[in-house]
Amino acid sequence: MDSRVLLAIGLTILPWASAFAGIRAGLQDYSPAHLTLLRFLVASAVMVGYALLTRMPLPERRDWPSLFMLGFLGITVYHTALNFGQVTVKAGPAALLIAVGPVFVALMSLYFFRERFSTWGWLGIAVAFLGVALIAVGNHPGSFQLEPGALLIVLSAFVTSVYFVFQRSLVKKYNPLNFTAYSIWAGTLPLLAFWPGLVSEMQAASAQATWSVVYLGVLPGGLSYLTWNYALSRASASKVTSFLYISPVLAILIAYIWLREVPGVLALVGGGIALAGVIIVNTLGKVIQNGTDDRQSAIDHRQ
Repeated sequence: MDSRVLLAIGLTILPWASAFAGIRAGLQDYSPAHLTLLRFLVASAVMVGYALLTRMPLPERRDWPSLFMLGFLGITVYHTALNFGQVTVKAGPAALLIAVGPVFVALMSLYFFRERFSTWGWLGIAVAFLGVALIAVGNHPGSFQLEPGALLIVLSAFVTSVYFVFQRSLVKKYNPLNFTAYSIWAGTLPLLAFWPGLVSEMQAASAQATWSVVYLGVLPGGLSYLTWNYALSRASASKVTSFLYISPVLAILIAYIWLREVPGVLALVGGGIALAGVIIVNTLGKVIQNGTDDRQSAIDHRQ
């Protein structure tokens, strides 16, 4: 893997890992709903710039219903649930919870596409959900209180997995970057329901909180897709996506540097267990079908 690909991977992974801390920083002055809307207004503008530069065509009208549904799940529901969840869940545990997304993809691929599953695959699923359970009850140090915010983040991991499973034909038809632009625009439209009060909240918010949200829209929500797709075009998907396993570790480190957040011991233990389960599912438990591993794309988890 040459240095340009490695640089592109780094310029992707770091912003995506930092998104969890960025959300927590934005939530200091923004409501979860307004944060989601403002972030994707910015991301949509970035994608408009990309579309104009590349003269990207509009999708065929017959694909609009599918694009709107996938955008609603992958952008609207995913990011709204994630932001509401991060009101109470720290950045590090949130990143670890999101990391179980590929396990949901594996289960849906089993059900909808009749993919075979190895014994190791089932073991990995069990291990991953054990880790999720520990995070859900261990977000508060020294207690076993069930954290509703953690359940919202698990919901985020689930809906984005639906997005990944059912995007396959459209990604092949329009290419990943164009599809991403379409889905961001489609997912931003329902978020306009959160418009009332946004302007006054922006006026009252600190510059730090506002710039955190703008950063989320420009880098993790926009430009990182360019570097990610560049890396995927120059190296195998399995090699590139393997770097995403370090994202939760980076998220914890960035949250400590940016926000001085330190997750509880039980949340860290649960996160390590969940991540081990995800790795088992996507290595020892994966099934190759039609010459490709469709679940690899599910690890491409954008923030």
